[in-house]
Amino acid sequence: MPFSRGKKRTTSKIPKLNPKGLENQQDGPQTKRSSSSPQGAPKKRTAFVDITNVRSVINSEEKLEELKNVECNIEKLEEPSSKAPIPPHLLPPEIPPEFDIDSEHLSDSTHTAEYAKDIFDYLKRREETFVLQDYMADQPNLNSNMRAILVDWLVEVQENFELNHETLYLAVKMTDHYLAVSQAKRESLQLIGSTAMLIASKFEERAPPCVDDFLYICDDAYKRSQLITMEISILQALNFDINIPVPYRFLRRYAKCVNAGMDTLTLARYICELSLLEMEFVPVRASLLASACLLIALVTKDLGGWTQCLQFHSGYSVEDLARVVRKLHDMLISPPDSKLAVVRSKYAHK
Repeated sequence: MPFSRGKKRTTSKIPKLNPKGLENQQDGPQTKRSSSSPQGAPKKRTAFVDITNVRSVINSEEKLEELKNVECNIEKLEEPSSKAPIPPHLLPPEIPPEFDIDSEHLSDSTHTAEYAKDIFDYLKRREETFVLQDYMADQPNLNSNMRAILVDWLVEVQENFELNHETLYLAVKMTDHYLAVSQAKRESLQLIGSTAMLIASKFEERAPPCVDDFLYICDDAYKRSQLITMEISILQALNFDINIPVPYRFLRRYAKCVNAGMDTLTLARYICELSLLEMEFVPVRASLLASACLLIALVTKDLGGWTQCLQFHSGYSVEDLARVVRKLHDMLISPPDSKLAVVRSKYAHK
């Protein structure tokens, strides 16, 4: 029943218990039984509380039984798996102690020493997915010299933006893969190269240059919409699979096998970067090209030849490298093109 506004709700007063009253004395019609136990008597609980406690005890016992059943099931599932042999593809690769180049870095998580061999074996297998052929015959508006000029310009972009070497190699790879499946005009070649560098920067760099930066280095020859449209076109042509193995990753890995110094590694990088300009090295697998460049650098620096450790990690023997090494040697002794001087000037610093 609603209370009238302004009036206080009346409360019934509970009469005080007579301290001298008997325990078995019945209360009057308007007396309320005290919920507290008499002094010295055991504490009583209401029926409602008793029922609740019984239910909670029952529920807790049921939960304990369920947990025991779950634990038993887990133990049953674990027993056969622990006895079953581990599949071969899940076993760590067996590396002889004399060829182990990663165990010294086990305490450094940034080296991922436990997975290094598996990672590079995986990249080597992925090379089969990205094998290219000489595609210039299918490009009526382009030739090898135009491609070389574009790659030379990409090297300059990489140096000016201070990008990683992996970014440069990936941009060249994506450009080649795109041109292998799509015909291009001469005036759009720079747009393709700069867009490939943009995608590679997003993939490799912590802080990639923005779209406006690439429009600026193209001297505003293209609009933002054109660059974004080309980005979509390249990604669709590559089926969005841009994790392409590049020679530079293999080069650093294989140089570690012989503890090559920075001067030896830089010489091998110089040879490898010069090969980006040449169309004849487009079909060569990245790991094979990196191995051949390192072999030339080792021989040039009188550091020996192709060791057993290098053969173990690369999977190539000297005979496998001979043909590519000869091509690289011919490239090095040929007179340089004055129009393609960026790589040489880049590595001319003391």
